[in-house]
Amino acid sequence: MHIHILGICGTFMAGIALLAREAGHQVSGSDAHVYPPMSTQLAAAGIRLSEGYLAEHLIPMPDVVVVGNVMSRGSPIVEHLLDHNIPYTSGPQWLSENVLLGRWVLAVAGTHGKTTTSSMLAWVLEQANLAPGFLIGGIPAGLGVSARLGQGPFFIVEADEYDTAFFDKRSKFVHYRPRTLILNNLEFDHADIFPDLAAIQRQFHHLVRTVPGQGLIVAHGGDANLAQVLAMGCWTPVERIGAGDWQARLAIPDGSAFDVYSGEELQGRVEWSQLGAHNVHNALAAIVAARHAGVPPDEAIRALSRFQGVKRRMELRGMVNAIAVYDDFAHHPTAIATTLQGLRARVERERIIAVLEPRSNTMRMGVFKDDLAQALVAADAIIFYQAPDLPWSLNEVSVALKGRGQVCASIEATIAAVCALARPKDHLLIMSNGGFGGIHQLLLDALQKQGHEKSAEPV
Repeated sequence: MHIHILGICGTFMAGIALLAREAGHQVSGSDAHVYPPMSTQLAAAGIRLSEGYLAEHLIPMPDVVVVGNVMSRGSPIVEHLLDHNIPYTSGPQWLSENVLLGRWVLAVAGTHGKTTTSSMLAWVLEQANLAPGFLIGGIPAGLGVSARLGQGPFFIVEADEYDTAFFDKRSKFVHYRPRTLILNNLEFDHADIFPDLAAIQRQFHHLVRTVPGQGLIVAHGGDANLAQVLAMGCWTPVERIGAGDWQARLAIPDGSAFDVYSGEELQGRVEWSQLGAHNVHNALAAIVAARHAGVPPDEAIRALSRFQGVKRRMELRGMVNAIAVYDDFAHHPTAIATTLQGLRARVERERIIAVLEPRSNTMRMGVFKDDLAQALVAADAIIFYQAPDLPWSLNEVSVALKGRGQVCASIEATIAAVCALARPKDHLLIMSNGGFGGIHQLLLDALQKQGHEKSAEPV
């Protein structure tokens, strides 16, 4: 069967492409923006990509088109699809009908931490020799791909609350029918499709309604917004983490070592390369969910001690002249703040320079602009990239930072500003949920060149 995927370089749709290819289908796809790491792994899988959304991409006609939620009416390829009566479906529906049917689904939902927690859970089950399938919005180190079918009954899916497609406005996760559900946290986000927090909570409750009575919900015990969701009705046992049945106690302030407790009973200590209280919370959720799938907590703890993280989640991209350059996906004030707090606890008094591109739909709408300055409090200096199509000015946020911020109108100017500030032992944290114009490697190259030029100066 020939499957053509619209929006194929999105993290979710790229995973669908990999699963379809592994299942033996011929897979091709279209996307307006092609950039690593998804484009790289698609190319490695032999999947043909077409730039843009042109009607000719559907000639000859595929057997079915899987439509990503980036697509809307009026796009030439969508109009061609409808006019020519080509069979189509959404990514979540295709996943549900072709992969998840009959599987033990472990779904990870929440505003923050979905990718990292899903990756941890997949890693733990993999280390337990359960050969799980998974579809994750990132590439976990050690697993090498964002999606695979797996060999056993277990399938881990990152359960996003964003809408499904232009013809299905329900949240993606209502298609997944999990037996094990992690509810990590819940805040307002996706202002482009949700009018308020209550609308998101309604979708989360639709998800809760699909979990069987013999399943398990692992919920953040200290999250009032999730408590309200569960109070709408819950027919499944709930184990609460953080505040409740399971807790983690930091052994080292940066979160690189912590003890896991069930009630007052110590289950073991995780010592790992990750940092931040948010990752400790993610790990606790993964341990409890894995236990439901039959992995004892002590075994999960040993596995997490070998967990090496996820691409684009505080990923160290390189070191030049003793300057560290990190790539992080953070695009919500809470995620920005927790990422910076974790890095601050690790590096202590060494300088952190944050480089931020506000790129998510909610950020672009300016919904969080009044929260950004406070979210960046742990950084010593902040450089903003004012993209030409960002409809509001970052100067307001920069002014609120009282001398710690500056705004640049191009990638080149952003790199120049960082290079002018950076010095040995600095930590450069680049934050964007997009490709950011390849700034990571460009910055490393610029720092390398700057180092050579300085070393060549006469003494």
